[in-house]
Amino acid sequence: MMAFSTDSHLAGQTFDLHVVETRPLLPPASLHHDLPLDPNSAEVVSTTRKSIQSILSGEDSRVLVIVGPCSVHDVKAAKEYANWLKPLRDRFSKKLEIVMRVYFEKPRTTTGWKGLINDPHLDGSYDINTGLKRARRLLLDLAHLGIPTATELLDPVVPQYIADLISWTAIGARTTESQTHREMASGLSMPIGYKNGTDGTIAVAINAMKAASKPHHFLGINHEGSASIISTTGNPDGHLVLRGGTHGTNYDFESVSRISQQLLSSNLKNRVMIDCSHGNSNKDFRRQSHVLREVSQQIAGGSISIMGVMLESHLVEGNQSLSKNLSDLTYGQSVTDACIDINTTEILFEELAQSLP
Repeated sequence: MMAFSTDSHLAGQTFDLHVVETRPLLPPASLHHDLPLDPNSAEVVSTTRKSIQSILSGEDSRVLVIVGPCSVHDVKAAKEYANWLKPLRDRFSKKLEIVMRVYFEKPRTTTGWKGLINDPHLDGSYDINTGLKRARRLLLDLAHLGIPTATELLDPVVPQYIADLISWTAIGARTTESQTHREMASGLSMPIGYKNGTDGTIAVAINAMKAASKPHHFLGINHEGSASIISTTGNPDGHLVLRGGTHGTNYDFESVSRISQQLLSSNLKNRVMIDCSHGNSNKDFRRQSHVLREVSQQIAGGSISIMGVMLESHLVEGNQSLSKNLSDLTYGQSVTDACIDINTTEILFEELAQSLP
């Protein structure tokens, strides 16, 4: 015989059975009021977006370089990285459009730290309101410095808080197949890179590019934080990011050529970005250098399909596990995926720039 609970609290209740707490979320308008987008920052964002659009179309022959830490866990270190990056961005500006990778959200295969927005204190307190404030303040600080930024948008609520400061966005390998993220992408204001699936196949990314280029209607929040029905026009500035997968790499000449033809057959631009990390590096951060050098050779050989590259780079190479005692952490070293260091990064910038006419 089936047993029924006699707990007076649960009897008859059919909702929130696994919810232990809800906290008010800061409205986007409030955060924008406290940390407004100033004209100079807006110019950095909009000018870079236009440059990326021109690179996508082939009107601009430069290569887009998305470079920076796997994730931001220390705002001070992120600013130091940006200050190191700024003179290199200026130095290579005729051949490279360098945009700093500033990732605040981390998708997890099972569990783990989900990023600065979700857990800004790195202690499991999940002070998301503070995380949103820190993220927006950092983006403003970098824009004031003249550093445009790129991120991966994971939670569809987050764009209302920070998207006006982002020049390029990634839709990750785990979320490219998600209808929710395709809908979100259709309303975003910047160019978007869609990563191939974790198995290395590109069909889901092609479908995502097509879907996000069309209008959509879905649930979300507005600037005041109210639940809303969102209607979009579709985002035409999508492209494919090749990141390899469980079945192997896909940055080599044969793979790029084959995938380029698949894009053309799908009536999409045959312009791709190579993610030098993840599956393409076999999760060995040092192999990013090997990947980029081979990509540079393809570009030097006349490839017109490769429009950009992505590098995971930080002040200190490698990575580390989060410690309960945060003072034990190595300053400037990733707490998620391992990164190359700044000296190696500068050498790779040189080599990539030299491969361009």
